[in-house]
Amino acid sequence: MKILFITSTRIGDAILSTGALDHLIRENPKAEITVACGPLVAGLFAPAPGVTRVIEMKKKSYGRHWLELARETMGTRWDIVVDLRDSVLSRLLCAKKKCIWGRQAKDLHKVEQIAAVLGVKPPPAPRLWFDSETLAAAEKLVPEGGPVLAVGPAANWRGKTWPVQNFITLAGWLTDKDGILPGARVAVFAAPGEREIAEKLLEAVPERLRIDVIGKASPLLAAAAIKRCDFYVGNDSGLMHAAAAVGVPTLGLFGPSWPHLYRPWGPHCAYVATPENYDALLKTGIDGNHSSLMTTLTATAANEAAVRLWQSCR
Repeated sequence: MKILFITSTRIGDAILSTGALDHLIRENPKAEITVACGPLVAGLFAPAPGVTRVIEMKKKSYGRHWLELARETMGTRWDIVVDLRDSVLSRLLCAKKKCIWGRQAKDLHKVEQIAAVLGVKPPPAPRLWFDSETLAAAEKLVPEGGPVLAVGPAANWRGKTWPVQNFITLAGWLTDKDGILPGARVAVFAAPGEREIAEKLLEAVPERLRIDVIGKASPLLAAAAIKRCDFYVGNDSGLMHAAAAVGVPTLGLFGPSWPHLYRPWGPHCAYVATPENYDALLKTGIDGNHSSLMTTLTATAANEAAVRLWQSCR
C-alpha cells in the first residue's frame, strides 16, 4: 500500500497534522508513506514509522514547487492521498481514496478540522517520533540534574510575543521556593533569529540554573529537548505545539491569535489569554510588527494558570 500525505510548511501547522499521520500509520501498518512538506519541517516526519520518503517542497515563484511535486508523484498509483493543502495536484493524482482539505467548521480546533478531512472521531492527538541520535543530542542539550522549566519567549510575529520582562517575572515565580518547580533550571528555547529576545530572559536566570537552547536545535531536536523538561510555557508558536505533542504540561500564552483554533492540544495543556480578543487587539493602533500586543496579559494571570495546570496534571 502506498500513501501520499501532503502537509504544511510551518512548524505549528505541521505538528498539528501529525495526529492524522499517526492514524494512517496505525490503520495501515504495512504502508509505504510519502510525506510532502516544507523543508523546515521535513525532519519532523522522517523518523515516523512507515515513512519511506519525505519530499521537501521549497517554495518557488509561480507555484513551480507544485509542478516539481507533480513530477515526483504523478507516476505512482496511490492507495490513499491525504492533501491538507487543498491543491489542484491531489485532484489529478491516481488514487483509490482521496482525503482533501475543504471548507471546515471555523469553530473547531485545527486538530479537529484535520481529523474531519479523514473522517476520524475522536480526533487523533498530534505526536512526534524520535530516532536514537536525536534523543542522544537532546540529552546533551538538557542533561540530567533536577527539574527543568522550559520557556519559549519568541514567536513568528512580534505582536504575538509576550513582553520579556513578564517572562522573567513568571519564570522567577514558577521556580522559587513556593513555585510549582522550586529550584528548577530554566531552559530557554528560540530560533537563531530570535536571540535578541531570548537572551534577555536567559541572562535574568541565575547562571547555575541556565540552559541555553537558543538557536541550537532543529524543530525535531528542540521537541526532543522539551520532552526532557517538566513544564513548558510560551507564546502561541510551533514550539508550543511541539511541547504539547511530546506530552509535557504546556501553557500557551495568547493575544492576537485565536485559542479556539490554535490552543495547545491535549488534557495536559491549557492557555491563558489577554482580556481582549484578536480583533480588539488589532484595533488598538499598536504596530504589531514592532511591539507586543500582549501587554494586558499579566504575569499574575499566567502564574495562576500555570499553577492550575500543574495541579491538574499531578
